[in-house]
Amino acid sequence: MKTLAIPGRRLLISSMLVIVFVANARLFAQSASVTRTVPSSAAAVGRLEREIARLAKAAGGPVGVAAIHLETGRRASLNGSERFPMASTFKVPVAVQLLTRVDAGEVRLDQMIEIKPSDLHPGSGTLADLFNKPGVALSVRNLLELMLLVSDNSATDVMLRLAGGPEAVTARMRTLGIDGINVNRPTLELISDWIGIKELPPDERRSPAAFSLLAAAVKPEDRKEAAKKFGADSRDTSTPEGMAALLERVYRKDLLKTESAELLLDIMRRCRTGEARLRGILPEGTEVAHKTGTIGGTANDVGIITLPDGAGHVAIAVFVKSSEKDVPARERTIAEIARAVHDFFLFNPR
Repeated sequence: MKTLAIPGRRLLISSMLVIVFVANARLFAQSASVTRTVPSSAAAVGRLEREIARLAKAAGGPVGVAAIHLETGRRASLNGSERFPMASTFKVPVAVQLLTRVDAGEVRLDQMIEIKPSDLHPGSGTLADLFNKPGVALSVRNLLELMLLVSDNSATDVMLRLAGGPEAVTARMRTLGIDGINVNRPTLELISDWIGIKELPPDERRSPAAFSLLAAAVKPEDRKEAAKKFGADSRDTSTPEGMAALLERVYRKDLLKTESAELLLDIMRRCRTGEARLRGILPEGTEVAHKTGTIGGTANDVGIITLPDGAGHVAIAVFVKSSEKDVPARERTIAEIARAVHDFFLFNPR
């Protein structure tokens, strides 16, 4: 024992009491540290992925999702490496390859392209509705906008031809290191395979009217079997991760010249289809540069969401395939997943 004298009284201090005090102080500090611990990024993203999986159950079929927060590189996915039919979202890689040729000086945006009657195909038929007679020519820029803004299939097949064909688009994806995207057919052949049309007429005899007659001749049981085969076909498919990677590269402007990348993003911001999908329940005024796709049991939307208050940007791909539910139900699932991703990265920006 040690005794310390203080004027007016005496204070006895035990060495053992000092030891107990120090131990308790350390325990308190450790407890406070545990209380302040922030969940790891991986754990937080895990919660987002579980929420995406929960929401996906309402789609009526397999759902694939990939989301990348472009400022931090954090990623979330569901079935991210599984293949899904791209439907009209394949028009994004077509646009990338076409603009690659523009950047190389092989194609000009003001170049005029003659539209022939055989170029008019089914699906989003703006060209077929407006220009059903010979003698019409549109610029590459006009056709590019029709392809992406209103998903015109006639404009798409003309642009795919000018891009060098499906093989050139897929080869460009491989050059970029993106293995998850396959482009194999023009839209006319793709839709024909889905319907069950066995053989298309020669180019000079093709028209929307001729296609309608061929489609009407397909028996219901043959159409059902064709749709089943279409859903299992690896052609014209993408993994969610592959599409999100392409969107990330477009945003970073490292695969196209700056002006070409800005043109593509500007057109995608003005996309007029799929208002109930990625945009569906996001806060009013949220900027989304996107492209939709729909065929049979497939409903897709892919794009880049700009978060408010400087929280960054999210590249996102949401695919639904082989769904037995109607399109509005699939769209609602896409919208709810987009909102979950938006809110997560908005409130966890770093």
